[in-house]
Amino acid sequence: MVAAGAGNALASRLIHRAHAAPGWFLYAPTCALVEADRIRPGTAEHIAALPSIVVLDLDLPTALAIARETTWAPAQIEYVAQPTPERPDGAVVATVAPESWKGSPVRVLDLNP
Repeated sequence: MVAAGAGNALASRLIHRAHAAPGWFLYAPTCALVEADRIRPGTAEHIAALPSIVVLDLDLPTALAIARETTWAPAQIEYVAQPTPERPDGAVVATVAPESWKGSPVRVLDLNP
């Protein structure tokens, strides 16, 4: 989210693709949205206003899953990337810091040029 706000071309293409292509969805976990806004103020409003972004609430099952973790944003991202009935294949984490996900059970899309 921060990369998109900072003008990362690959993040922008991903957002455009989700807007233009049926069946493409981009998810913004609430905790990650808060963290992105702390790093780059205004990011939360910008991301939430995009029609192609689905903001994922911090509901009770999610809160219980991430409560035991020390950092909420990565914990929620990992939780929502797992397969669910709505997303049987799970989700892919788009990031400019793929090394931070090494050893994690998520698929990663490196947004670095």
